[in-house]
Amino acid sequence: MHRSYMRRALTLAAMGLGRTAPNPAVGAVVVKDTKIIGEGYHSAAGQPHAEVLALQEAGDAARGADIYVTLEPCCHHGRTPPCTEAVVAAGIRRVFYACEDPNPQVAGGGHSALVAAGCEVFQGPLGNSAKQLNRAYFKHKATGLPYVTLKMAMTLDGRVAMADGSSQWITGPEARRAVHEMRSQVQLVMVGVGTVLADDPSLTTRLGEGCHCSGALIVDSSARTPPTAKALSRTRAGSPSHAEGQRADGTECLVACCEGADAGRIEALRQAGAKVLTVPEKDGRVDLGALMRQLGASDVISILCEGGPTLAAALIREALADEVVFFVAPKLLGQGPGPVADLEIGELADAARLEIVETRRVGPDLMIRGRICSQD
Repeated sequence: MHRSYMRRALTLAAMGLGRTAPNPAVGAVVVKDTKIIGEGYHSAAGQPHAEVLALQEAGDAARGADIYVTLEPCCHHGRTPPCTEAVVAAGIRRVFYACEDPNPQVAGGGHSALVAAGCEVFQGPLGNSAKQLNRAYFKHKATGLPYVTLKMAMTLDGRVAMADGSSQWITGPEARRAVHEMRSQVQLVMVGVGTVLADDPSLTTRLGEGCHCSGALIVDSSARTPPTAKALSRTRAGSPSHAEGQRADGTECLVACCEGADAGRIEALRQAGAKVLTVPEKDGRVDLGALMRQLGASDVISILCEGGPTLAAALIREALADEVVFFVAPKLLGQGPGPVADLEIGELADAARLEIVETRRVGPDLMIRGRICSQD
C-alpha cells in the first residue's frame, strides 16, 4: 500500500511541473485507516506547499494519520513557513517521503526535525521516480544550470525537413499535442534565430484554458530576429494589452544576443516586447555556456530546445543538453537535413551515447526519450 499512496502523491506532484520553479514539484497525501483523507500539490512558488494543502483538506482527522510526500518536507523559512512545523502541529504519526531534498537548507534537516518532534520518519518508496520527476530541480541545485531537453521530429530515415526546408508536418497531430504537453512542463521553449527566420513559430503552449504556458528563448547572435516575429507578440487579435515585455499569455520572450550586436536592432526588439539578454561571444556566436549560467542564476531550471541541427549540435558538444526526445514518423524522404549537425567526432568510439529511458507510440509515430550519457 505504501507504493500506491506514494504513486498518487507523484501523480499530484506532476500537476505542478513547469509552474513551481525554482521550487520542486511536490505532491502529498494524508492517509488514515487505509483511506486517503487529504491531498495536495505545490502549484507555484510562493503558494502553499503540498503538505500544507493536504493537511488542510484532512482537517482534524489528520491527527494520528500518515503522510506521504514526494520530497523531504522543508524545515526552513522561505516564502512560506516550514512544512515540518505544519506536519507536527497536525499530529501526524508517520511521515514517508520519497527522496531527500538536495537544497542545502533542507538536505536531511527536515527528516531530523520530524524525528526530534516525535514522528516516525521513513525515506521511500519510489525515490528514483521522485528524482526523475524533479530532475531539473536536482540538476539546478547541483550545478546552477538548467536542465535542457532537445526535442526533434524526423522521418524514419532521419530527415527533419525537405531539401527546401519545408517541415510541416513530419509528425501527426498526436505527437504535436505531446510536444505542447512537454512545453507546459518547462519554463522556456528555446530555438535559434534560423528557426525563427525559416518558420516564424509562435513558441506558445496551446493546450486550452488553464494550461501552464512556457516562455520563449531565441538564441540570436546578431539580433536578426524581426520585430514582427510571432514569438515576440505582446497581444493577439481581440486580446487586451499586457505588461511591457509580456506576451498575450503573460509569458516573456527572451532574445539572447552577443554583446557586440547592433544596438539599433536590439532596441527594436525591446520595443517589440522582447527581453534582450546580452551574452559574451564565443567563436562568433552566443556563448551557450555563459547563457545557461545566466539563465540558471535567474532561477530558470528547465528548457525545451526545439531548435535546428546547428543549435542541437552545439548544446551536445558543450555538454549542456541532458536528454533528447525524438518523435519518429513512419515516413521516408531520402533527402533533407538530419536532426543534429556536425558533432566534430573523429572516431566511432567517441560518439555521443544515450541511455534510452522511454519508448512509446504516439498516434502513428514513435517517441524515443534518452538521457545523454556523461562523456567523462
